[in-house]
Amino acid sequence: MSLPQPPIERGWTELSTAPDTKQLALARAGVDRAAHHRFDEPWLAAAWSHPTTKVLPIAGGEVFVVDTELGTELVLLPSFEAPQTGDRYFLGTDEEGTSYFAMAGSSLPGRLDGDARPAGLREVGALLSDRDAGLLVHAVALEHWHRLHSFCSRCGQPTEKAGAGHVRRCTSCAAEHYPRTDPAVIMLITDEQDRCLLGRQAIWPEGRWSTLAGFVEPGESIEQAVAREVLEEAGVKVAEVSYVASQPWPFPSSLMLGFLGRADPAGTTITVDGEELAEARWISRDELRAGMGAGEILPPSGISIARHLVELWYGEPLPSAARW
Repeated sequence: MSLPQPPIERGWTELSTAPDTKQLALARAGVDRAAHHRFDEPWLAAAWSHPTTKVLPIAGGEVFVVDTELGTELVLLPSFEAPQTGDRYFLGTDEEGTSYFAMAGSSLPGRLDGDARPAGLREVGALLSDRDAGLLVHAVALEHWHRLHSFCSRCGQPTEKAGAGHVRRCTSCAAEHYPRTDPAVIMLITDEQDRCLLGRQAIWPEGRWSTLAGFVEPGESIEQAVAREVLEEAGVKVAEVSYVASQPWPFPSSLMLGFLGRADPAGTTITVDGEELAEARWISRDELRAGMGAGEILPPSGISIARHLVELWYGEPLPSAARW
């Protein structure tokens, strides 16, 4: 599908500028993944036993965090204090040479400082530092993938962990399997009046609205996926697409690819599919502001790239009272 460049109209120039990806809660990192070490067993053994090494215990997508005056932080343990059973994943090294591992078990360690509490990525992802956010996204994605890929998709025999947690190898046919990432598009579409298209699912809390999204299908470009999903879910035809940014979304294994787009003036009538979306509407900035102020509209949460797309269109951060 050939997509023309968007015309220079009100709002589009500002929206098409390169975004500050540090605003994307889950697209941050402060650790080099150091993939060249993943098959170096002597190096990994030495790194694990080094006194500066830090370990992140994880179970069922949850870790321990602690709330300090500086913010919320991951609880990272020295390797000699970390659980010694479970699956060990190498997460990388920082500029000081500190190595980071995750240790995945059936449950979190039972004895930690009293201030530590269990939490998941959705709850604390936007509160963590760049380093901690990157470590947690990496660990959550690996842990989930290992839980669901114990058997070979070629021959059905058991697989075992390899590559410091980044590969599973079949014990029978030796086929290698790698962590899965499913591309998904998420898009904010505007019309000739510069209103944005928002939708809501029936299972969401009353008043919550967000951008449209969907998975890329086999043999489909991401631009085609944007146009297809918007047409299928809301009946709106998309004429122009502009890529903005991406964000890992390990719930359980997606990469969200964010777009801004323009609707075809001849195809802006909304017809929801009734399956993916229960409702959809065109909304102006004034209507969004008034709806949030009255508590009638809940915008996308701060952890999602959807929030970033809405704020790019809105022109500024959404009112603090609307953040949740």
